[in-house]
Amino acid sequence: MKLKDLEIFCVAPPAPGWGGRYWTFVKLTTDDGIVGYGECYVSTVGPKAMQAVIEDVFARHMQGESPENIELMYRRVYSSGFTQRPDPTVIGAFSGLEIACWDILGKARNRPVWALLGGRMNARVRSYTYLYPEPDVDANRFWIDPDLQAQEAARMVDLGFTAVKFDPAGPYTIRGGHMPAMSDITRSVAFCARIREAVGDRADLLFGTHGQFSTPGAIRLGQALEPYSPLWYEEPIPPDNILEFAEVARAVRIPLATGERFATKAEFATLLRSGGAKILQPALGRVGGLWEAKKIAIMAESYNAEMAPHLYAGPVEWAANIHLAVSIPNILMAETIQTGGAFHLDLIGHTLKWADGFITAPEAPGLGINFNEDLARAHPYHGDRLHLEMQEAPCDWRNGNAFVGGAPTGT
Repeated sequence: MKLKDLEIFCVAPPAPGWGGRYWTFVKLTTDDGIVGYGECYVSTVGPKAMQAVIEDVFARHMQGESPENIELMYRRVYSSGFTQRPDPTVIGAFSGLEIACWDILGKARNRPVWALLGGRMNARVRSYTYLYPEPDVDANRFWIDPDLQAQEAARMVDLGFTAVKFDPAGPYTIRGGHMPAMSDITRSVAFCARIREAVGDRADLLFGTHGQFSTPGAIRLGQALEPYSPLWYEEPIPPDNILEFAEVARAVRIPLATGERFATKAEFATLLRSGGAKILQPALGRVGGLWEAKKIAIMAESYNAEMAPHLYAGPVEWAANIHLAVSIPNILMAETIQTGGAFHLDLIGHTLKWADGFITAPEAPGLGINFNEDLARAHPYHGDRLHLEMQEAPCDWRNGNAFVGGAPTGT
């Protein structure tokens, strides 16, 4: 059994677009006709350029190889160009291709992927969601209104969620870490207070920031949130200063979570050794795939740290997250898009099952999904924007800031 053919789908989810501007799926076919699907979560270059990277990684390092040889193919990619260091673009391309290999291997052996990763540790996986506005709610107001977010939090908890995430402290800027405006801190405290009041002790609060703040800025904000006991304080500083996470962790009495923008175990190892975070959030379509994420989970276990796989992408990465989560003892929870996302579920034939706040372990072979190629082809992305983009304007200390949700506007 050898890897033979590659096809790439660049899919634009219909409005409201939760999960990003587009999703990049890969389809691998072996010389004996077994098909596997994966998803690349990376957008450092435009979609056409990314397609070329995926094609190059496949042709150069994987085509003609057995899909079993995950470690060999990973080392080829990691070392390509005489680098041997994390590269989010190249490793992101490999990540989706690697996930597709596991889908193939599971189908070849008529077993779910989790059975090949050490077996089923968990029959179901606790899930959480961001708070998103309902269609009849003014989205622009929603992102800055603690009362609207509290109402949505209560609705999600009534559905069965035991944790909800929100990120009221904008902006999402290219300028690296900055000091939050006092209005950012005031709004963040108000969000925590109102949401805690709405859900009581029925759910954990997950506070996100998208890596916006300087180290002292993150400490100021984090200390202001402590009375509301969030379960985690997510990515409080940019991901390129890994050792600085430990400075925040020592000063703030909220567990730190991070990792969605990290690539490979090398970056997570530095984080763990420094004591920077005890909740790790790899994006499997960027970090190196399922096998690399399994290694990270094993490292985390030895540091008494937990895993919470990130998801702001399509349903194939979600499926990979669930197989990893099912197979490890130190899973905390896994992100979902609401209760699965309508278009997400349509793309995989509603094969992943969310109920009462949990996703059940898939039992079908491979990733256990029925990828709908016709639906994917019917929603192509033709633009040249990136999956997510950051603003160039700096923090506004006079007029206030807002992180305007995760649904990109424009094409």
